[in-house]
Amino acid sequence: MNALMSGVGTLAKVPSGRIGKWVVLGLWIVALAVLAPMAGSLSSVQDNQMASWLPSDAESTKAMEITERFYSSNELPAIIVYEKTSGLTQADLATIAGHVQRFAEVDRVDRDVLGPLPSQESPAPQAAQVFVPINAGEDGWQKLPDLVAELRTIADVGDSGMSVHVAGPAGNGADTAKAFEGIDGTLLYAALIVVIVMLLITYRSPVLWLLPVISAGAALFAAQGVIYLLAKYAGLTVNGQSAGILTVLVFGAGTDYALLLVARYREELRRHQDRHEAMAFALHRAGPAIWASAATVILGMICLIFAALNSTAGLGPVAAIGVGVGVLAMVTLLPALLVICGRWLFWPVRPAFGTVDHTETGVWAKIGAGIARRPRVVWLVTALVLGAFALNTLTLKSDGISTAGSFTGDVPDSVVGSQVLARHFPAGTEQPIQVVAKADKATEVRAALSAVSGIAPGSVAEPQIKDGWALVQGTMTAAPDGPEGAATVDRVREAVHRVPDAEAMAGGMAAILHDTNEANTRDRNLIIPIVLLVVFLILAGLLRALVAPLVLMATVVLSFFAALGISAFFFNQVFGFEGADASFPLFVFVFLVSLGIDYNIFLMTRVHEEAKQWGTRRGALIGLSATGGVITSAGLVLAGTFAVLATLPLVAFAEIGFAVAVGVIIDTIIVRGVLVTALTLDIGRWMWWPHRLSGKRDVEPEEITADGSSAVLSTEK
Repeated sequence: MNALMSGVGTLAKVPSGRIGKWVVLGLWIVALAVLAPMAGSLSSVQDNQMASWLPSDAESTKAMEITERFYSSNELPAIIVYEKTSGLTQADLATIAGHVQRFAEVDRVDRDVLGPLPSQESPAPQAAQVFVPINAGEDGWQKLPDLVAELRTIADVGDSGMSVHVAGPAGNGADTAKAFEGIDGTLLYAALIVVIVMLLITYRSPVLWLLPVISAGAALFAAQGVIYLLAKYAGLTVNGQSAGILTVLVFGAGTDYALLLVARYREELRRHQDRHEAMAFALHRAGPAIWASAATVILGMICLIFAALNSTAGLGPVAAIGVGVGVLAMVTLLPALLVICGRWLFWPVRPAFGTVDHTETGVWAKIGAGIARRPRVVWLVTALVLGAFALNTLTLKSDGISTAGSFTGDVPDSVVGSQVLARHFPAGTEQPIQVVAKADKATEVRAALSAVSGIAPGSVAEPQIKDGWALVQGTMTAAPDGPEGAATVDRVREAVHRVPDAEAMAGGMAAILHDTNEANTRDRNLIIPIVLLVVFLILAGLLRALVAPLVLMATVVLSFFAALGISAFFFNQVFGFEGADASFPLFVFVFLVSLGIDYNIFLMTRVHEEAKQWGTRRGALIGLSATGGVITSAGLVLAGTFAVLATLPLVAFAEIGFAVAVGVIIDTIIVRGVLVTALTLDIGRWMWWPHRLSGKRDVEPEEITADGSSAVLSTEK
């Protein structure tokens, strides 16, 4: 045994050793005892305030810093809108006035309540609005639902015939916060169900699935604990979006690594009587692929720190930590648990020493033999089909979605309120545009703002002056979250910037949304090339070649665009979504390229290993047959875990989950199983150029065709 184990690295021996397995288990128990309690407090350090999402150098961000001189940045106005299509009576207006007095007594309403402000219909107004400034405070995300619920209770109109809704930033914030309520539990339980079902199908064992699930759960709690510490003491930005994706990513990616390791361990158990020895060899042989795959995802996520948008930049470290802890659990805790428990875990199909591995004659071996008959035709047809799907990417509307289009399922009250406001008041009533300028230029800036096309006539208020600065507000005729609103922001900025020495800057929600979309475009154009370069360098270092990494990168990029094209069809024609968030293409790209390349790494590292003995073309078929089943299972698990994002009532999450799930399935079954295998069979040994393996004589395609599936089983050198 010692002679056999001499070729195994120390790191592979520790968790598989007779003493090491208990040491590893003990260390994980201690780590979880420390970190798990902190994991439960992760939501308390989330920062879901608007400033945590904004690009730090945007004009709207700088304007927000100055508007804090006039009111707190934590202030979110609630707009209580009353509607009566037959017309509001004096009694109705008196009722509303009574509500105004009670609104002023609500906790955290520390400025004057404005209203009622009736609409201008004749002979009687059909709507009225009341502005309630809520100082949400630092914990506003958690408190908003209760504060807005109190406003709704006060605004009881009985059987007067009026309808009432709470709109504005506070109303929308409360509905969004409610959508995020229980997000961690919802995603955790949904991901658990998906993983358990897939592992039961994969292993066909009533027990074995427990260990990957336990390991993934331990990784999630540990990662959440680490992220809590970094958020609390090191300034790491965590929000509801990154916390939700963390759960899916740790379970999805972690289970992928577990599946690969267990598959290799099963192989080695057939070759070694001692399970400790079998695990050591499994870690030694599968470890490089697992670590390279994890490194690809981690570095891909870290590339997000180059984003201008704070919410995107914050997601990078959170996701990287999650994957890092996940892979650590799967190469330490999981192997220790497996060797502690023994072979009985695989019951009823125990991999006994000396038994035959049926993957060599399984479905993927037969698929490989079919591809080998005409590999060039196969990869050309496959590429053309994927290319046809990719063309539909041109129909993807990823220039942002309005507040009304941000929710799935039932329309929230704040959205209904916004629709009522739009029927009776200028569309920008909820979110006035705000211009800050030097106080001595206030009159000129106000005049410039009033003259802008898209600003409602007579809506520009008198300037407020404080600390040498002026705040001028106006109402837009277009909705702030639409393209017309963005165009108005551009016109406003152009007009006020022309006022000499005013140092004027335009802010407010319309400007924030406009700057966010601009930052998303900038981030996409910058980060995508960086991710491609990082992934290429990892592949080149792992495979010690240049041709194979270029081929693999091309296939993953093709599958990304195919996934976008398919997603665009479903978003537009089936689900009826308004569009996609501007960050959607970047997030999907990073996830698909980083995670999708995993399956190519799993396959090609095995092909590289087999090619040293059998040649590239035979190695490609052996690698496909050996890894086909486990990679398919891993892809389905990852696709399923990302699909659970659709359980949240938010379009942005549903779209990311759907697109990544589709892309992963394409990568797993079509790209890795068919396209990459066909390309490898066609290109042959030149896949490894300039590595010396490219000089090893290889069989010709027609020789493989003659053998068919027997190419996998041949043992002739």
